[in-house]
Amino acid sequence: MQIDARVSRTQFQYILQDANAEELGQWTPKLVQKLGQLPQLSDVASDQQVNGLQLNVDVDREKASRLNVLTQAIDDTLYDAFGQRQVSIIFTQLNQFRVILEVEPQFRESPDVLDKIYVKSSSGQPVPLSAFASMRVSNTPLSIPHQGQFPAATISFNLRSGSSLSHAIPAIQKAEREIGLPDTIATTFTGAAAEFRSSLTSEPLLILAAVIVIYIVLGVLYESYIHPITILSTLPSAGVGALLALIICRTDFSLVALIGIILLIGIVKKNAIMMIDFALEAERKEGMSPEESIYQACLLRFRPIMMTTAAALLGALPLALENGTGSELRRPLGISIVGGLLLSQFLTLYTTPVIYLYLDRLGRWMAERRHRGKLGQAQLPLRTSPEPQPEFAAVNGENERLGF
Repeated sequence: MQIDARVSRTQFQYILQDANAEELGQWTPKLVQKLGQLPQLSDVASDQQVNGLQLNVDVDREKASRLNVLTQAIDDTLYDAFGQRQVSIIFTQLNQFRVILEVEPQFRESPDVLDKIYVKSSSGQPVPLSAFASMRVSNTPLSIPHQGQFPAATISFNLRSGSSLSHAIPAIQKAEREIGLPDTIATTFTGAAAEFRSSLTSEPLLILAAVIVIYIVLGVLYESYIHPITILSTLPSAGVGALLALIICRTDFSLVALIGIILLIGIVKKNAIMMIDFALEAERKEGMSPEESIYQACLLRFRPIMMTTAAALLGALPLALENGTGSELRRPLGISIVGGLLLSQFLTLYTTPVIYLYLDRLGRWMAERRHRGKLGQAQLPLRTSPEPQPEFAAVNGENERLGF
């Protein structure tokens, strides 16, 4: 499954951009050589093709002027010989043919043919090109790729066995600093590597949002702030089990493995939901104590919990064990689900009742504290009156005696 913008021989791509094509051509081989020495990377290569041959004709204008040779005549003669100048059109009754002027093919196979080129001077005399020009062969790029209107070079690489992108990306950035890559060269990852970097910033937020939504839904369902935490307490064991399974099977933690962990969030919490739902129902309708209700929930819900877990585990087992074409994409999903279910199944049957009792006591303590606070506020007088002065006290006593 390719998501790369450029076609390359390897899996991952790294792009260098620079407004100066010559500077880009100088630093790209240096970076490729440095990246080839990293233990995390393999098959490092670039798409630069700078070993093409180019024939440069350097005209000495002073000599040409002494020989009465015009610059326009030099350009016209070279274009007549090696260009595709259209000199005529032959018309027929059904078609037309364009006549192209050029030297014969045998005179275009070697740069030495330029010694046989003559340029007509302004006086009408033919002058050999070698009389006022020198020829030299140099290297030139066969093509200059562009990205974002700037010359660009793509470095492609694979990962060595036992390495991952999370190790390779910092190593590449460190290699840039070590060779002193100029600031004028902009570097960006593309394709799978770019998607990996962007997913690192969004994945924790997505997982946190999923947990918050689950907490809100469970809180509305059970009308409690405490017991949704009991259900969410089963998630860490599932994540640890998935990571341990990936480590044991020597499988990288890829995006597909992360999808398996997200699926575990919905699969594993049903164990706690089955127990907590029964326990709360027994407390509210039958008046059982928390200890007795959760004990009965563990006994009566053990079989449904085992059946649903076995169904999910056996459904993911073929994904973890397959080895056919395309299995490398699906195996991390099955391994993470199977490992998370196995560990969470053994742990949550014991930890969920304990967490339920402790959080229930915490909830009762918080409710009693709020209740005491409300009672204390109700007993406080709303308004205090000052003590009466002695002379007014006597008058009040006389009024009471007279019955006023």
